Amino acid sequence: MNNFELAAALQKLSYSFIPVLLGIILHEVAHGYVAYKKGDPTAMMFGRITLNPLPHIDPVGLIVFVFTALFSPFVFGWAKPVPVNPRYFKNIRRDMMFVSVAGPMANLFLALFFALLLRVLLLFPNETLMGFGPSLDFIINMCVVGIWANIGLMWLNLMPIPPLDGSKILMGILPAKMAYQFEMFGRYGMLVLMLLIFTGLFSYIVMPFIRGTGFLILSIFGLN
Repeated sequence: MNNFELAAALQKLSYSFIPVLLGIILHEVAHGYVAYKKGDPTAMMFGRITLNPLPHIDPVGLIVFVFTALFSPFVFGWAKPVPVNPRYFKNIRRDMMFVSVAGPMANLFLALFFALLLRVLLLFPNETLMGFGPSLDFIINMCVVGIWANIGLMWLNLMPIPPLDGSKILMGILPAKMAYQFEMFGRYGMLVLMLLIFTGLFSYIVMPFIRGTGFLILSIFGLN
């Protein structure tokens, strides 16, 4: 990597940092908050219902974020999973489904927020922001990353493969017997997930959903 490429990669890391970190943290906070509202105080007791990034940071997830921000067209990372104790729930399957869907929905709302912010920013000339912090181009790039990264996080987690959120949502929808059988499959879920990722099949499956949702949001806000 030459100096120009290194400078470009570091710039990408700088404007990716806030939207991706925010998406990862809000995803986990949403899980913990909904669990708390459903009667489970575990996440609250462990200090995980907070926007402070320190309790959420997973070292490996942070390294993956930095690596993908520097070298990959798609920025990705993860935080420590929020602890949830389903024994506090009145209806375990239903409430666990609500807790699971909260994370991806937080990413969707964050993608919509960045799209709205981008739409507003494009109404103003660059000169109006001079002297007030980062350049308009920097904030625009940050918003673009915020849109696509959060859509990616949403669809990644909605895939019905254990231990992703989508598997718990599916278990809440399936009849009890089928849900139990699917739960038994969960022990192989990580192996299946790794196999799909390393063969490229996961990207082949999820990318149409990411592109479709992204272009829909851009169209809604008149950004395409």
